[in-house]
Amino acid sequence: MTKLLLGSENRGKLIEIQSILSDLSITLLLPGDLGIHLQVDENGQSYAENAALKAQAYQRASGLVTLADDSGLEVDALDGRPGVHSHRFSPLPDASDADRRVYLLELLAGKPRPWSAHFHCTVAIATPAGQVYYAEGECQGEIIPEERGQDGFGYDPVFFLPEYGATMAELGRTVKNRISHRANAIQAARPYLRTVFNLL
Repeated sequence: MTKLLLGSENRGKLIEIQSILSDLSITLLLPGDLGIHLQVDENGQSYAENAALKAQAYQRASGLVTLADDSGLEVDALDGRPGVHSHRFSPLPDASDADRRVYLLELLAGKPRPWSAHFHCTVAIATPAGQVYYAEGECQGEIIPEERGQDGFGYDPVFFLPEYGATMAELGRTVKNRISHRANAIQAARPYLRTVFNLL
């Protein structure tokens, strides 16, 4: 079976991606499974740059085809912020996910609703031949002023999907893995994975 390295130590992300690619003959590995431990400085100016930095670093360390992603929340009322800085979007040092949600809602207070927003994800696939393939995905919704749901992280408890009448943190993993920005990006990456691994 073909091995694909995930440029992340997040086992939850591995489970999510493996379920999306379950029909392909691919075994997904984490760096720790190979004894690889890297600190990649995500200092790119775009999702694609950050995803490629991680994919290429782990590819060089492992010799395996490597998939990495970078994602963020873009809020229209904030001119697309926090965007690529979503994971560092708080004036507090060592801010938690909850701190970032509080700061986001503070910035939106007083602005007319609905606070339309979307999650964006860019996937990069780095190969031993030096190629990098990219795929993108989005998930549309809006920010609401109160947190709802326990099954999520990041901005999920305040990201509301009108067609489901629920926040991302209320959906449950099965639905989230089908409609999320990462799921859409992984689906868009399938043709590249088929090409790289010569899967017919």
